[in-house]
Amino acid sequence: MSKYKGDEPDLNRITIRPVVLKNQHLLSFLYEYKTNHITKNLTIEQSIAFFQAELGNHFFNAHLLSDEWEMQLSVTKKGKVLMKKYPNKNKTTQDKTNASHDRAKNRFVEQDRPYLRELGVTDARSNVIPAMSRKWKQINKFIEVLSRAIDNTGLANHQKVHIADFGSGKAYLTFAVHDYFVDKLQVKTEVTGVELRQNLVDLCNKTAHKLSLEGIKFEQGDVQHFKAQGINIMIALHACDIATDYAIHMGIRTGAEIIMCSPCCHKQIRPQMKSPTMLAPLLQHGIHMGQEAEMVTDGLRALLLEANGYDTQVFEFISLEHTSKNKMILAQKRKQPRDNTAILAQIQSIKEFYGIKEQCLESLLMSS
Repeated sequence: MSKYKGDEPDLNRITIRPVVLKNQHLLSFLYEYKTNHITKNLTIEQSIAFFQAELGNHFFNAHLLSDEWEMQLSVTKKGKVLMKKYPNKNKTTQDKTNASHDRAKNRFVEQDRPYLRELGVTDARSNVIPAMSRKWKQINKFIEVLSRAIDNTGLANHQKVHIADFGSGKAYLTFAVHDYFVDKLQVKTEVTGVELRQNLVDLCNKTAHKLSLEGIKFEQGDVQHFKAQGINIMIALHACDIATDYAIHMGIRTGAEIIMCSPCCHKQIRPQMKSPTMLAPLLQHGIHMGQEAEMVTDGLRALLLEANGYDTQVFEFISLEHTSKNKMILAQKRKQPRDNTAILAQIQSIKEFYGIKEQCLESLLMSS
């Protein structure tokens, strides 16, 4: 259900699928907001009542996919109902028991992908190894977020896509991104993983060679010194302190359609920050000052991205392995330019309010 016009401005659409919980047939409603998703399970009777109340009142488009048919329903501004029905050309024989709650989860990554076995996420039978369950969830969530950004920017329609992943580590996400583009989207892709630790660079290149993967390579280096051009997607997860600023700057400079960062260790802004008189009693505690510095740092980064032609979201991402840092900055290149005077004024006001003299990303943008 889409084309929502209701009281919740951040609600994009609702995706519904059948599930079986405790031997009861239900419909699972996934409310897809801009920055988070909420699931509600309703009985068939409740679902029918919901459809009758919402279709044509708040939702003006619905797409139904069954084993045999595809149906498209739309309601015009004048209230006219239009219906199209045609055979499902992608029909596949499905095991009906897959309606069970555990099996019916919508996965953006298939468990039988070879790189998952090679990296130790799944075993020889393509079952997720229990100790890697958090990593498995992280991979799926990351590809889910990326897939929506790809839809918004139209990258799936490109003949070739260049992707750079800075701080790629053991490259779980690097391989996942490459696999998603090549296997799911069938787009020719060049992926470069950049990592400081040479042993991990060698390990990942060996893995790519063993799996006979084309269009993926790993190089030793860091984001501050790496030279890149023509990047479509720039990824930097767990980039420490100003490394996030350098990564964002590289993404902007190369004209990346998508920039994805998970920042941590916000050290540059905190020593500069002066507690405004009104906030001094709250910020006298070190933990509060740290949280405030993190918010201000990432808030300024988001505003600077907005001022440089991007639509930006800052939201909670699934916890990364070995760290509690789970914030993501997602920026998508804006299709239409706009006047950024007001945003630049907001940035200056925030800096003056907290007594901030320098912010790394702003300095990089000014010097480039």
